[in-house]
Amino acid sequence: MRKLLLLITLCTMVITSSAQRTVTGKVVEQDTQEAVIQATAALLTGEKVVANAVTSTSGTFSIKAPKEGSYTLKVTYVGFKTYSKKITIKEGKDYHAGTISLEPDAIMLKGATVTARAQKVTLKADTFVYNAAAFRTPEGSVAEELVRRLPGAEISDDGTIKINGKEVKKILVDGKEFMTGDTKTAMKNLPTNIIDRIRAYDKQSDLARVSGIEDGEEETVLDFGIKQGMNKGVMVNADLAAGTEKRYAGRIFGGVMMNDTKVFLMTNANNTNDMGFPGGGGGGRWGGGRQGLTANKMTGVNFNYENTDKLKLDGSVRWNHSNGDAFSKRTSETFYSQSTSQYSNNVSHNFTRSNNWNAQMRLEWQPDSMTNILFRPTFRYNSNDGDNSNDEATFSENPYNYVQAPLDEMATLIRQGIVLNNRQQQSISYSDSKNLNGMLQFNRRLSNNGRNITVQLNAGWSDGESRSISDSYINYFQTGIVTGDTINRYSITPTKNWNYRARLTYSEPIFPRTYLQFSYQYEYRYQKSDRGTYDFSSLPELYAWNPDYRSWDSYLGHFGVTNLDPYKDLDQSRFSEYKNYIHTAEVMLRIVRNAYTFNIGVQMVPQKSHFTQDYLGVHSDTTRTVTNFAPTMDFRWKKSATGQLRFTYRANTQQPQMSDLLDITDNSDPLNIKKGNPGLKPSFRQNFNLFYNDYFQKHQRAVMTFINFNTTSNAISNKTTRMENGGRITQPENINGNWNGNVGFMFNTAIDSAGYFNVNTFTNLSYAHNVGYVSVNMMSDSEKSVTKSLGVGERLAASYRNDWLEIELNGSLNYQHNRSELQTNNNLDTWQFSYGGMIGVTAPWGTALTTNLNMQSRRGYADESMNTNELIWNAQISQSFLKGRPLTISLQLYDILHQQSTISSQLTASMRSDTEYNAVTSYGMLHVIYRLNLFGGASSFGGGRRGPGGPGGGFGGGRGGRGGFGGGRGGGGFGGPRRF
Repeated sequence: MRKLLLLITLCTMVITSSAQRTVTGKVVEQDTQEAVIQATAALLTGEKVVANAVTSTSGTFSIKAPKEGSYTLKVTYVGFKTYSKKITIKEGKDYHAGTISLEPDAIMLKGATVTARAQKVTLKADTFVYNAAAFRTPEGSVAEELVRRLPGAEISDDGTIKINGKEVKKILVDGKEFMTGDTKTAMKNLPTNIIDRIRAYDKQSDLARVSGIEDGEEETVLDFGIKQGMNKGVMVNADLAAGTEKRYAGRIFGGVMMNDTKVFLMTNANNTNDMGFPGGGGGGRWGGGRQGLTANKMTGVNFNYENTDKLKLDGSVRWNHSNGDAFSKRTSETFYSQSTSQYSNNVSHNFTRSNNWNAQMRLEWQPDSMTNILFRPTFRYNSNDGDNSNDEATFSENPYNYVQAPLDEMATLIRQGIVLNNRQQQSISYSDSKNLNGMLQFNRRLSNNGRNITVQLNAGWSDGESRSISDSYINYFQTGIVTGDTINRYSITPTKNWNYRARLTYSEPIFPRTYLQFSYQYEYRYQKSDRGTYDFSSLPELYAWNPDYRSWDSYLGHFGVTNLDPYKDLDQSRFSEYKNYIHTAEVMLRIVRNAYTFNIGVQMVPQKSHFTQDYLGVHSDTTRTVTNFAPTMDFRWKKSATGQLRFTYRANTQQPQMSDLLDITDNSDPLNIKKGNPGLKPSFRQNFNLFYNDYFQKHQRAVMTFINFNTTSNAISNKTTRMENGGRITQPENINGNWNGNVGFMFNTAIDSAGYFNVNTFTNLSYAHNVGYVSVNMMSDSEKSVTKSLGVGERLAASYRNDWLEIELNGSLNYQHNRSELQTNNNLDTWQFSYGGMIGVTAPWGTALTTNLNMQSRRGYADESMNTNELIWNAQISQSFLKGRPLTISLQLYDILHQQSTISSQLTASMRSDTEYNAVTSYGMLHVIYRLNLFGGASSFGGGRRGPGGPGGGFGGGRGGRGGFGGGRGGGGFGGPRRF
């Protein structure tokens, strides 16, 4: 007992002493207040350095003084003046230097200080900095519209954001988390008029940031900086709009910003297929953002609190509601062999409704300079309703060789003998789920030379239930005698999941600035699902469908069902329980130098999985034990303060799903039969990435290039076998030969020294080698289906911009070269190109006029109706009123010439398809916008104008004919009654 007390006392003394005589602080740039990364902070006695450290990704540093006394604290960084200050450290006391602002070195930056225009993009080591003033956006627009214009940025139809090929996972405002976990809400609510600059960089995980141990879980983030003078006070931005085609939109965004606290409140509602406000681009993406009609409502609050370096608190609560009405017509061709294809037509009408609640918080506390405690709780509640009707048919030949509307002229096609099957289906579905997750992390630095220990605990729980009713009527025509199936089923599926994880990491310095890092993690996952299926197919009377959400009582009452038990289908009911035990041990060597950092390590992952299932009359109880290895390497060379080269290599092993390993044939859907494969092997994925960027201040020139390569061994592909009735059997199989790569290059430069003229280009080259299995019928062996796809993309823009005029010419080209070894007659070379321009004029009296015109063309498609030219013309005029111009009235006109299509195309190794959706692409919106800003104790109405170039205006074209300020397109068109 005495030995134990002695040990505890010694540990306490070590921890206590390590917290003494520590010098801490944070280093930022004077002009931007952005954190300076890898600056050198040193303590000197006379001219001798006695201790030093480099700043972290958040700009903080910590130095252990060897003893009490007087020192000189000196901070240096390339391109900035040296900071120097005399300090005194007292016995047993820490010294906090506060925030240190570094002033740019005017001598080094000489020649650049005369620049009159804000440059579009600059680079600082691994950070891209985009100047918002250099991108003209419409009045009332939100961050999404600004990001669309950034060089190297892409926003897909579902709202996914990519910067230089990397998906953005998180949005920050002034370095603080904003609507964590929901980039869409952040992008569609943050107004552009308050944004000064956007920083794009890879943010370390919570563990790596405090421990220095790279865990490969970096997140690409966009960090929006608020304009100087607008980050303290109160602001309100309100925008109400009504338009033709029964379109409407409304948004209110408010903020209260004080010294240590920021609170943002936002709410909006619209039916323009946009989760936020519809001031943004979106044209030029064939079929993109126009997949049906959508009405959305959203309310949220985000708050940030920071008490110096001791306590940081971020959190958000939000509610999203959505109603959807999507009517689509789809034609597709499935490739089976050199001479065999199968064709299908589908018409579907889907109504959807969803409600989502989300609350999350981040609490970080530093009780002293050596300790960091972090806590992240999250709660989510989701409910989703669906009502679907579907009519589809499968053919042995192309039906358009015989008729114009295959589903309406089925009798003719039946006589021609090319119809394989026809299915009509109606369904109603509902699901809800509750999720609670939490993460607690404790980090303790044991010295100032890199020795530290971290404990991280994670736990999660979810509970949910789903219900569905499905009525299907299937006819088979292949035998000459029409046969069919009627399937009427009702299912209830409760689910429960929970997990926990504990991780211990330790870093030990073995040489100066060289560390050996160890990590061990244990994780347990539990999943349970118990689906009860009730079959009413044998009942003689057809059901008169009631297309209302959750109309279970109407359905069951029609059949007089009061007790479900007699109708339970034991074969189609499914119980499954999955337990997973995962151990992860990792060792890594980390070398840190002023010019470079190098990490290399390996993970060993022993894993045990236990799966129990009762399905299709088969009881399964199987256990699988495997051990995987995952190597990793990361090398960063800091060429200068603005340039870097980075190479990363990561590999991981992915296990097949346990249900795929069972030797069971699932024929619950007669046209889509699934089989398991007990012989599946784990797949091994490798990723290689090379990235280089630099910025040349003298010429105001930014350069970026990257190379990505991915390969998968033992990839899992579904072998597809065609059945005589037009259905298919799929079975997972291992296959090799899947790999892909892409190369990107960005170049942005000012042409003149004043920065009035600017040229930007972004080039992308990609290649994918996709391999799969197909077989013509059950009597033939499967064949390898190899598809090779080469893609070339180019976006080029040249612009002129002064205080009142902006002119831009832009163009884009996307070329796809697709070759299928199995179906050579379907090889395609397709072109999508766009060219046009934008003109924006801002008058001194507050009038802004902007218009853009882009020709969007397609060539090379087998279906001539797809080879189109679409001339897209958008325009906006706005006028600001009152003192300070806080009130703006804006008229926006979308697709004035009624040219934009609503067709999207897809081509893969095994099929190609064309889909047409209901949407409205041409409409007008009248906006009334009001801004109230109270900053620095004075009332500022309006304000927040975009630097040189005045009050926004302009909206589109942007980089390669993205075509307009359009935002999500509105509803209407064909497709039955609206529900909103």
